[in-house]
Amino acid sequence: MPDASPVPSDRIVTIPNLLSLVRLALIPLFLGFLLTKQDPAALATLLAASVTDFLDGFLARRLNQVSRLGAVLDPIADRLCIIAAAVGLAFREILPWWLVLIVFARDLALLVVAGVLATHNIPIVPVSRIGKLATALLLAALPVLVFAATVPATAPVLLPIGLVVAIVGAALYWTAGIGYALATRSLIHEQRNDTPMPSVTLATHEEAPDGR
Repeated sequence: MPDASPVPSDRIVTIPNLLSLVRLALIPLFLGFLLTKQDPAALATLLAASVTDFLDGFLARRLNQVSRLGAVLDPIADRLCIIAAAVGLAFREILPWWLVLIVFARDLALLVVAGVLATHNIPIVPVSRIGKLATALLLAALPVLVFAATVPATAPVLLPIGLVVAIVGAALYWTAGIGYALATRSLIHEQRNDTPMPSVTLATHEEAPDGR
């Protein structure tokens, strides 16, 4: 029998949460280095952020410090890292703007989906395997592209690889997003179908005074 998933706690101060905050703090630093063409520093900062990304999930499970706050911070940090790196690489003309817009539009669409869920008091749909793979591919493409900028001699090889991985990740990103939207629609329909309807007998009694 596989181990049950740990139940998230309400703890705020945990090692994984602190690592997530460190990763969030590294994102503007990385973007600043990237935009000012300090590519070795940008690459080192991005790699440091990637290490914290691995450690916060690993330590959360190993130390039994899975928390609700961490479940929110981790995907936020991932998305901000992807958007910051994509925008920076687009400004450097390493990544095409259309790819950045595709990624950004998907995140905006997910915000709309989250808003719809909130208005219906429905929990957020869990991240799918396709969504996790898409995020992993996008996060993997970023250091490859930054390394290609850091070491221009590797650009003829690494730049196409990074672009292909990023494009595949973006396609899966939207595939997962469409899946979230369809799951949201199903949950809303289920909620409506589960809403109890007034019985015909009760309605009749309410319309007829004195029970007649």
